[in-house]
Amino acid sequence: MTAAPITELNDRARDIFRVVVESYLDTGAPIGSRAIAHLSGLNLSPASIRNVMQDLEELGLLAAPHTSAGRMPTEIGLRLFVDGMMQALEPSAEEQAAIAARLTHAGPVEEAIAATTAALSGLSACAGMVMVAKRELVLRQMSFVPLSAERALAVLVGADGSVENRVIALPPGLPVSALVEAGNYMSAMLGGLTIDEARARIEIEMADERAELDGAARTLIERGLAVWSEDGDRRPVLIVRGQARLIDDAAAADLERVRDLLDDLEGKQDIARLLDNAAAGDATRIFIGAETKLFALTGSSVIAKPFRGLDGRVVGVVGVIGPTRLNYARVVPMVDYTAATLARLMG
Repeated sequence: MTAAPITELNDRARDIFRVVVESYLDTGAPIGSRAIAHLSGLNLSPASIRNVMQDLEELGLLAAPHTSAGRMPTEIGLRLFVDGMMQALEPSAEEQAAIAARLTHAGPVEEAIAATTAALSGLSACAGMVMVAKRELVLRQMSFVPLSAERALAVLVGADGSVENRVIALPPGLPVSALVEAGNYMSAMLGGLTIDEARARIEIEMADERAELDGAARTLIERGLAVWSEDGDRRPVLIVRGQARLIDDAAAADLERVRDLLDDLEGKQDIARLLDNAAAGDATRIFIGAETKLFALTGSSVIAKPFRGLDGRVVGVVGVIGPTRLNYARVVPMVDYTAATLARLMG
């Protein structure tokens, strides 16, 4: 069912609809006509309010979960409210400072992204998510640690301070001296280069026989560089923080829904596809409940915003996932601000 445009509702219907939605977003519970008459200051009798609520229900904007339990917005009603009635609230100076402070997080860029995501989760009371294209690692130092006669641990230190380890197979009979020689050569000659740049230089050096290395060390360097190139150096990185915030008092009544949602977050593949879809444009995307197949059964909403690097290309997507009754007016601008913050970090 498609909701009628907000302009097709008269003033009385809009006022009552707004009260129902705002009450639901605040409490997660339906509200009855008597409560609306008492709280709203509309100067309408409960009977008049009840008639309007019935009309809104027939339009597919409200629903009654139980007989005589009052009304709550449907997902279609929430979409109408978000698109046509919501007044966004800018993040406070304190909230902006809490997010921006994560830019100074020492260490690899992924740790700063994770810290920023955790801050967004805490401020929005949702699970925070960010997906970025993994940056090409720039070499600072590389060493090889023998594990056995057949295997060694290749340890790579990046220019950003990150450390990555990979187990590689050793050629039969490789002397320990070759491990030291290969590590020293890579640290001295290939520092400041990306993996692809380092491989290209090694190929040129060896083709011109300029590399002062024996055959065993050459083989080791080729294997050490290849293992990073072949395991998806540009694979997107998805970071999720604050999953525990999805388990609130309202969720306790629907533990199966929460369990399904946490499984989705743990698997991450569907989340990554959803965020990838949100990267298609510049605008903040809001997915409410069944609007995306991923959350058709979870009663959850996703707010996501892409962010760009200095060259104008999309370098990632940041967002939150929470119940459909989350505070959209507060959380949407918060996601926008976080996207701008991450754009500065990745620029």
